[in-house]
Amino acid sequence: MLIALSQLTTGPDPAKNLDLIEEQARRAADAGARVVVLPEAAMACFGTPLAPLAPLAEPLDGPWANRLRAIAEAAGIVVVAGMFTPADDGRVTNTLLATGLGVEETYDKIHLYDAFGFAESKGVAPGTRVVTIDVDGVRLGLATCYDVRFPELFRAHADAGAVGTLLPASWGAGPGKREQWELLVRARALDATVWVAAVDQADPAASGIDVKGTAPTGIGHSMLVGPDGTVRESLGAEPGLIVAELDVAEVDRVREKTSVLANRRLGRDDTVITYPK
Repeated sequence: MLIALSQLTTGPDPAKNLDLIEEQARRAADAGARVVVLPEAAMACFGTPLAPLAPLAEPLDGPWANRLRAIAEAAGIVVVAGMFTPADDGRVTNTLLATGLGVEETYDKIHLYDAFGFAESKGVAPGTRVVTIDVDGVRLGLATCYDVRFPELFRAHADAGAVGTLLPASWGAGPGKREQWELLVRARALDATVWVAAVDQADPAASGIDVKGTAPTGIGHSMLVGPDGTVRESLGAEPGLIVAELDVAEVDRVREKTSVLANRRLGRDDTVITYPK
């Protein structure tokens, strides 16, 4: 299966961001990809206090999601993109919408970024479901950004039959953060012996955008990592597009040699943390 990783910098205008997504979906489809993965917050970038995200949030049958579906249908490709949907308690949910080629699924980010001076849970409600999608008979898990620090989610994808995890992100900048990003993505591939398609927002500075504050706005360095933990394709800080092969059979070969899933002795804990409002 050919898969596309679209590293871009989104702005605060959801309609303009859809124009970017449409162009990237067409490019990916023209290259033969069956899936194109966009970053977290593809609907509207972080960079302002979380409260203003609430007015931007739309239901899954709203105009933003419906146009995303139309983009996927026109391109003939599965599009996975981060958006914000209203939560029941007045917050929003940090949602991935996967749509196209008969796929229609959502994943709400489970692990919220209450770290490095940022408090995502103040404005974002956590998800509670482990989610996978099937594309051309290939099962892929869905995860978002800070989820990468929690190996149990990636193992849950493998337990559900997934051979890969799609990981949109808007990674926070700072000392050592690029090194952590690269290490964590590779480690999660090894933990679960799955492919990991990690797609970050491009570094705004690489496009001449001055960002202030502690919000996670992306550092770039998206990568496709094999089930043996090796980086197969990667980008720098600036916007770019990767189209690369995800070899399903390689997962079985790696699992025969590195039987970390079969050799586990500790049980799984599927308890989801309840975040304060």
